[in-house]
Amino acid sequence: MTSTQLTPAQHAILAYALEHTSGKIDWFPDNIKGGARKKVLDGLFNRALITTNGTDWFVAAEGYDAMGRARPAPAPMDADPELEAAVSSAEAEWVKDATEQTKPRTRENSKQAEVLRMLLRPEGATIAQICGVTGWQAHTVRGTFAGAFKRKLGLTIVSDKAPGGERIYRIA
Repeated sequence: MTSTQLTPAQHAILAYALEHTSGKIDWFPDNIKGGARKKVLDGLFNRALITTNGTDWFVAAEGYDAMGRARPAPAPMDADPELEAAVSSAEAEWVKDATEQTKPRTRENSKQAEVLRMLLRPEGATIAQICGVTGWQAHTVRGTFAGAFKRKLGLTIVSDKAPGGERIYRIA
């Protein structure tokens, strides 16, 4: 085990904090003022012997070790049934989300299969409807019609346009 070498001033400050203020650093020897005080604090902080909460300085766990003292045990937390229930519910939701996200994509649940189902419906589908379901842009939908459906799968896609309406696509 290596021991941390402390200056007499650092030792006195840490010892006083541990003995009198439960680890809070609020006392300095009379001869340590101004810039010297800042240098002592910087030296302790740079060696991770003290820590701050933004306004006050406290002896860190490593400071207890350097002084040969046992680290303070964390205060036990009181059980909060509402918090426990909320945590359990959130964890269950995370597990559910994780299993849904890791479900492998198959031919039956692909975007292309969803577009085929839409085109097989008696009412057909518009490009805007297909874009809404798949998240594709319109040119991607038209390219899928021409490439995957017509050329690769050999499907015949027909379209109708009612006066003043949108073009509706179906598989013939």
